[in-house]
Amino acid sequence: MTVLELFSLKGKTAIVTGGGRGLGAQIAQGFAEAGANVVLCSRKVEACEEVAAGLEKLGVQTLALACDVTKPEDIANVVAQTITTFGRIDILVNNSGASWGTPAIDMPYEAWQKVFDVNVNGTFLFSQAVGKIMLEQKGGKIINIASIAGLGGTLPAFMDTIAYNASKGAVITLTKDLAVKWGPHGVNVNAIAPGFFPTKMSNVLIERGQDYLMGVTPLKRLGSENDLKGVALFLAAPASDYVTGDVIIVDGGMSSII
Repeated sequence: MTVLELFSLKGKTAIVTGGGRGLGAQIAQGFAEAGANVVLCSRKVEACEEVAAGLEKLGVQTLALACDVTKPEDIANVVAQTITTFGRIDILVNNSGASWGTPAIDMPYEAWQKVFDVNVNGTFLFSQAVGKIMLEQKGGKIINIASIAGLGGTLPAFMDTIAYNASKGAVITLTKDLAVKWGPHGVNVNAIAPGFFPTKMSNVLIERGQDYLMGVTPLKRLGSENDLKGVALFLAAPASDYVTGDVIIVDGGMSSII
């Protein structure tokens, strides 16, 4: 197999949750550029439809579907429509996420539940639903979007988001355990832990802590609109067939500073 073949997604079908904006849209763009048909889903289907229209100009097929990842019935609908349209599911990116900023001592339980419902329960429920298909196919790639915030604590003056941090730590462990459980059946499960990219969720933190971020990021910049494409493509393509249970950090070196 040539290098170009190792990184080709031609004929593959990918589902990207939260694909209507931010990191999800960037990953979906990369998959489409590599030849994959892409299913985009989120609570805001209009945003997914807009991204899907752009991807179709690349010559691939798309679906844009409404989905709340905390609702099993919504997930089942996305899976069913994907199978009906494309016949199989080769790649799943669990990208939908939620956050809540408040001191740990003041964290409302309802807010804690909301963050975990989306980030952990949603990731598990979608993986479970798609995993059933992939186990039958005896192959597939699941990519969970974690965060460097899930690797340890963050200074409260900069990022006081205990539920988000804890949930992303849970996503990392979930990734590793699913990799062990499903590896024997040909299903690879990996995670990406991004650092700071300009997205709707992170813009307030970036604006408030720009000087701090640049001071602790060796590459002295934020993530760009291209910095996740290659990593996500690697984990989705045949190039990563011998990689599972791993977490690839994409943060400009921030997490390397002791």
